[in-house]
Amino acid sequence: MEKKPVRLYNVIFPFWLILFWPTPPVILLTLFGNLAIDCLVVFLALLVLKHPARGSVLKRCWWKVWLFGFLSDLIGALWLALGMLGAWALEAGGAGWVSDFAMAMTVNPFRHPPALAWTAIGVAIAGVCIYFLDRRVFRRTPELDGRQSHVLALTLAVVTAPWLFLVPMYLG
Repeated sequence: MEKKPVRLYNVIFPFWLILFWPTPPVILLTLFGNLAIDCLVVFLALLVLKHPARGSVLKRCWWKVWLFGFLSDLIGALWLALGMLGAWALEAGGAGWVSDFAMAMTVNPFRHPPALAWTAIGVAIAGVCIYFLDRRVFRRTPELDGRQSHVLALTLAVVTAPWLFLVPMYLG
C-alpha cells in the first residue's frame, strides 16, 4: 500500500490575521496601537496644515477615524479571505498553480505575482475605504474646509492603510 504525501499548504495563517485573533492582549495592543497611530497622523497632518484648532478637530473626530479605520481594514481582510476561499475552491478542483497562490498569500505574497497583486489590491481597497469614510467625517467637521478634509483623509488613507498585509512571514 502506497502512502500518499500529506500537504499542509493552508495550515499556516498570514501574519496580519494576528490583528483579528481574539485574545485580550492582541486585541488591546491592536486597539490602542491603531488609536495612537490614527491620532498621531491626524495631529501631524493638522500641524503641517498649520491648522489653529488641532485639539478641537482631534477631539471631535478621533473615535470616528479610529472606527472607520478598523472597518476599512476589515473590508481589506475580507478581500484577502475571498482570495483564499477562491483558492481553496479551485484547489479542490485540481488547479495546480492555486496551491502556490494560496501558500504565497499566507506566507509571502512576493513569491507569487498573482498573490502579490491580490494582496496589494486588498491594501488598496482598504486605503480607498479609509479615504472615503474619513473624508465624510472631516467634511462634517466645521473647523475644516474642503481642502483640509481632503488632505487629512488622503494622509490617513496612505499612512494607515493595512501595509502589514504585505509583510512576509517567511522569506524563503
